Amino acid sequence: MTDLEAALRSAVGGDVGFDVTSRALTTMDASNYRRVPLGVVAPRDADDVAAVLEVCRERGVPVVARGGGTSIAGQATGTGVVLDFTRHMNRLVDLDPGTRTAVVQPGLVLDRLQRSAAPHGLRFGPDPSTHSRCTLGGMIGNNSCGSHSVAWGTTADSVHEVTVRTARGRELRLGQGWAGAPDGLRELVDGDLARLRTGFPDLPRRISGYALDALLPENGADVARSFCGSEGTLGVLTEAVVRLVEAPRARALAVLGYADEAGAAEAAAGLLPLGPLTVEGMAADLVPSTEGLPRGGAWLFVETGGDTQAEARARAEAVVRAADVVDAVVVTDPAGQRTLWRVREDASGTATRMPDGAEAWPGWEDCAVPPARLGAYLRDFRALLTAHGLRGTPYGHFGDGCIHVRIDFDLLTDAGVGRFRRFSEELADVVVAHGGSLSGEHGDGQARAELLPRMYGAETVALFERAKAVWDPDDLLNPGMLVRPAPLDANLRFAVLPREPVDVEFGYPSDGGDFSAAVRRCVGVAKCRTTSAAGSSVMCPSFRATGEEEHSTRGRARLLHEMLAGELVTDGWRSTEVRDALDLCLSCKGCRSDCPVEVDMATYKAEFLHHHYEGRRRPAAHYAMGWLPVWLRWAARTRAAPVVNVLASVRPLAAVAKRLGGVAGEREVPRLAGETFTRWWRRSGRTGPAGGGDLVVLWPDTFTEHLSPSVGRAAVRVLEAAGLRVALPPTLRGRAPVGDGTSRSPLALLTARHGRVCCGLTYVSTGQLDRARAVMRRTLDLMAPVLETSAPVVVLEPSCAAALRTDLPELLHDDPRAARLAARVLTFAEALERHAPDWTPPAVDRPVTGQTHCHQHAVLGDAADRRLREAAGLTGELTGGCCGLAGNFGFEDGHYEVSAACAEDQLLPAVRQAPEGAVVLADGFSCRTQLEQLAGVRGRHLAEVLAEGLPEGLGVSGTGGVSRSGSGLEVS
Repeated sequence: MTDLEAALRSAVGGDVGFDVTSRALTTMDASNYRRVPLGVVAPRDADDVAAVLEVCRERGVPVVARGGGTSIAGQATGTGVVLDFTRHMNRLVDLDPGTRTAVVQPGLVLDRLQRSAAPHGLRFGPDPSTHSRCTLGGMIGNNSCGSHSVAWGTTADSVHEVTVRTARGRELRLGQGWAGAPDGLRELVDGDLARLRTGFPDLPRRISGYALDALLPENGADVARSFCGSEGTLGVLTEAVVRLVEAPRARALAVLGYADEAGAAEAAAGLLPLGPLTVEGMAADLVPSTEGLPRGGAWLFVETGGDTQAEARARAEAVVRAADVVDAVVVTDPAGQRTLWRVREDASGTATRMPDGAEAWPGWEDCAVPPARLGAYLRDFRALLTAHGLRGTPYGHFGDGCIHVRIDFDLLTDAGVGRFRRFSEELADVVVAHGGSLSGEHGDGQARAELLPRMYGAETVALFERAKAVWDPDDLLNPGMLVRPAPLDANLRFAVLPREPVDVEFGYPSDGGDFSAAVRRCVGVAKCRTTSAAGSSVMCPSFRATGEEEHSTRGRARLLHEMLAGELVTDGWRSTEVRDALDLCLSCKGCRSDCPVEVDMATYKAEFLHHHYEGRRRPAAHYAMGWLPVWLRWAARTRAAPVVNVLASVRPLAAVAKRLGGVAGEREVPRLAGETFTRWWRRSGRTGPAGGGDLVVLWPDTFTEHLSPSVGRAAVRVLEAAGLRVALPPTLRGRAPVGDGTSRSPLALLTARHGRVCCGLTYVSTGQLDRARAVMRRTLDLMAPVLETSAPVVVLEPSCAAALRTDLPELLHDDPRAARLAARVLTFAEALERHAPDWTPPAVDRPVTGQTHCHQHAVLGDAADRRLREAAGLTGELTGGCCGLAGNFGFEDGHYEVSAACAEDQLLPAVRQAPEGAVVLADGFSCRTQLEQLAGVRGRHLAEVLAEGLPEGLGVSGTGGVSRSGSGLEVS
């Protein structure tokens, strides 16, 4: 233990982390920069903050305050001690509706404040797109704004008082009239009044530099306001009193379509006299789908408010009439508005990729110019991009003249970094020429502080340095930011990554096969750190269960980044720190769809586990549950299911078996079916498909085959009732028949080998990729006859369908058959919609509850399921999130508490609150098992619910218009 660590542990009541994991998690924020800290402290109170400052001052160690870590200019990273306020100092201390104020701690997440204020008809005005994870301390440090700044201003406009600790330990309560000013500050201002009155641009989004002009007498000598935007360089915030505003009772959203972004930009300023709440702009480049948007190549999102829905709508329609648009739409439905706003909020992540998949980076993320000059500035900006051979798609707060953009800088080579510098210097001059600010929202940090003399001149920057010295004479707080800055092209986070592609197993098709590029996807916007899953979202269940950064998608990506860098995490694929962080990853794949940049941590985890355990003994659970298809097939062949079930019911025997197999002692062992699905298929006289409907091949996944054959039986009944011809995959390699599930041709028995199709999911999730690849190749051999037909492959278990759609082609990227099979995979609902479009499902007419399977949400989509449920009269919405069992995860020893916490996040509350008579839908075997074991509730697959609604006898044994003959469908 170092002297610094020992001193901090002795002085601080909060958490002190000098371990590799704690440090690795804070090497980066959401910027291009990386610094390795000495340690991390999560203070419990203001006294802890003072103790940290004293210990660090005595040793000359810098201190950096950190909130949500979503800063994009590098100011939330440092080489000394990082103060993490999100763990303990995250409370809403008080909320007074009468005075419309709230007392907050620096680690309080904005959305938590908004939820507490909402019942009183109040809200905090500024709302950055990271509102679900950014903290009030970070917002004050950066003087954050958000989309509603045209109505409610910046964070500085909403701060009444702040309590800070100076680097030398003084507690100051900052406010107007010089309240709390440190010694010497007033004299500094009085000595340079002329410069303060003339040297600062007058525009709504001037965030760059120190707001010393707030200290002018005509501005109320507001020390609290001048502190906002100081990026942790003047003092450490421990508490703040913030103002709240009255939230409109009703809102409407006018979406205005323009031919291009220049047209939208030039129109924005003209809408401000109408008093809108927002005037946001974005171009078509950032929109994955234009569904719901009016015609155009760029759009303004103009929100209006009112006491009634009619009043809000009338104001929105007035905006439409005043605007010269290509097309427009007014949305008053709250759900529709949320959908459109998600398009805008996700742009910060979407913009990190060019349309062709090339990477794009921050650095010039939020310059601001006077709104009336925005159109002219954008034209000059575009011209500069072209001159440097760069690309970027601007979007952002058009009503405030503030533009966000990610640019395809090459930050991996010396030549590319040189161009990054030259472009930055020239763009700074363009911004200044238009009377703008280098930063209009996120602060200067390392990205722009070096260029502040171009905006303010050397004399004003020297004044900034003197102000810093008044507050922090020892230069202890966040050195290298704002004054005496580090070069904008130093400490780039990409410099430490390997230049040659890493040898990996998966294909990473979206990243050119480069694992480093896949890990670079995480830019730190931290959508995975949301404390509640909104709507149908899934990501990140383990973070919501633990609240720990290392169990977020971002945290795991940071550790993988450091593993590749090899500076902090030094043992590569053998790293125990990375292994432990990935241990609580449920492989739910939620990040694959919910992360704006589509980080796929489930794949990264499988990749890591493969290398980590290569040539070494694995945990018992990897053999017990990773090889589950083998053990279940063995039990079926020996007809041992009844014996296994009896033994599993004997608690002492079950306890021993679970301990040996690495299974959590709290778990019950699922019962094996007395009769497998394929055995039922043969016993029922099904010898192959016949009839006039489309042929579909029903996939007998491991769970349906051995644990829930009732789902398979129900699916067959429904598919046949819909007029489809159902077949099973062949079980012999070679030119085997398609359809009977056994392929009992005498010639085939002599010349081919037996086998069962398997998606390989359990091997992938445990990182046994060599075995997974062998199983998948065997499956492709067996499916060869099917691939010669046009028949779709219907998969009932969502996790298996997702594995076939994604893991199969990405792991067997060298086998063209893998992509062909992946393209054939359909869910149960998709098969009915595409191949029996005229079929009408039975009218079940009941409410539903439950959860959309996480893999279905992330990979497959549930639009067809929604339409099928609606057609059957199944009303209500399913929740998002993850059930927490997630295949082998919830069964593994040590995972039970997190597994149960994930279920309590959304699934179990939804089931408890369901109306009487509701159907509990759960298409995944894991989801049904979790419901049964934690809530005593029986969940059912959609196929089972529909089958129960069919008339007696329909779709069974050839009835319902489907006849059978022959021994199978020979494929020629």
